[in-house]
Amino acid sequence: MEDGVEDGGPQAPGASAVRPAPPAAERRLHPVTPFRRAWAPVAVLVGWAVHDPNQAQEQLTRLTTTTLLIALAVLVPAASLYGFLTWWFTHFAVTDGELRIRTGLLFRRTAHIRLERIQAVDVSQPLLARVAGVAKLRLDVVGAEKKDELAFLGEEEARALRAELLARAAGFAPDAAREMGEAPAREVLRVPARELAIALALTGATWGALAAALVVPPVLWLATHSVWTVLATGVPLLGAVGASSVGRFVGEYDWTVGESPDGLRIDHGLLDRTHETVPPGRVQTVRIVQPLLWRRRRWVRVELDVAGSANSVLVPVAPYAAAEIVVARVLPGVAVPAEASLERPPRRAGRCVPVWWRGYGITVTDTVFAARHGLLRRRLSLVPHAKVQSVRLTQGPWQRLWGLADVHVDTGAGKTVTARLRDAQDAARLLDSQAERSRTGRRDARPDRWMT
Repeated sequence: MEDGVEDGGPQAPGASAVRPAPPAAERRLHPVTPFRRAWAPVAVLVGWAVHDPNQAQEQLTRLTTTTLLIALAVLVPAASLYGFLTWWFTHFAVTDGELRIRTGLLFRRTAHIRLERIQAVDVSQPLLARVAGVAKLRLDVVGAEKKDELAFLGEEEARALRAELLARAAGFAPDAAREMGEAPAREVLRVPARELAIALALTGATWGALAAALVVPPVLWLATHSVWTVLATGVPLLGAVGASSVGRFVGEYDWTVGESPDGLRIDHGLLDRTHETVPPGRVQTVRIVQPLLWRRRRWVRVELDVAGSANSVLVPVAPYAAAEIVVARVLPGVAVPAEASLERPPRRAGRCVPVWWRGYGITVTDTVFAARHGLLRRRLSLVPHAKVQSVRLTQGPWQRLWGLADVHVDTGAGKTVTARLRDAQDAARLLDSQAERSRTGRRDARPDRWMT
């Protein structure tokens, strides 16, 4: 017996033979891919030169012009051949139950990605890829530590394959999935560039990195009088300033959230354009973050945890009312608790955590477990009851002395939301009631599938 079909005796007259499904046609990546992969040998040399610059400089000074030309004449064809062969030996195919990716020039690797395990399918386009009209397809899969990707595909082919994979993950038949095409999206929120720039300017991380970049190098110069020490410290600090301001502005530019049958779609990026999908029903936690300098404008940042996915930002900055609308889309039936509904710890909690205990708060509704942390930078974490994996109560010796305890709620994304410094008796009651809410929540939860 092979592939579930038995060979053997004669068939009854008129009976049709049961034939295995024909193998899925394998496809190659876009022909521009060899040019991208040809840089790998060059990158190895550059990495060696950066790792040991003195040795690299000594080796270069020993080489004559003729030797350099010969090395260049060998390196360019070798890199081109490497790029071509890695492209030639890379195939992918969509079968009835999985996406199969075969790669490897010397050592072969075949990835079998079951379609029902796919969490999200993202399309990203670096700047040069946008010029060439190609895109990279990245897949979040349950249980996988890193994303599998197909780089590069034609832009239209990438979008069509993404739509097919999402439809297949939703349970549609192969023929219907291929014919559906990309589902339409309705814009829910768009972040203006001016609002994003002001928000980044009012972020403490930007000012902290800038202050360090202006203060630390002069102090090191006065202490060491070493130019290399100043450069080795100052350049990374300037890079941190750029990453926390200009880098974030470029990456979060034109941030758009759209609603479609396959989930919330997120498009963003000034140079590198990224198209992500937040799968419905698989969001474990939503955090509403409000830095101190944003409170006057009532701006917030919305972050999330999705099991098996790297998506972490839902909205970089938005008015509180607009953020509530987006949260209601990603967590259907959930309303953001009002500030007045949050219950603070008892005053004796100040003996465990002076001053900062005032930033803690908790409330439990019919749909979510909500806990707030932070006095200057407030973070309100919302965990749907259906997503709670376990509930724990912890109590240190100092907390026992003052009759306090912490209640920890663990989610499927490997993260924990904690109700800090609660009264010990209230914490015990909260532990039991939250365990019951989690059981009933999972029983009544909506299916974790697309387009359903």
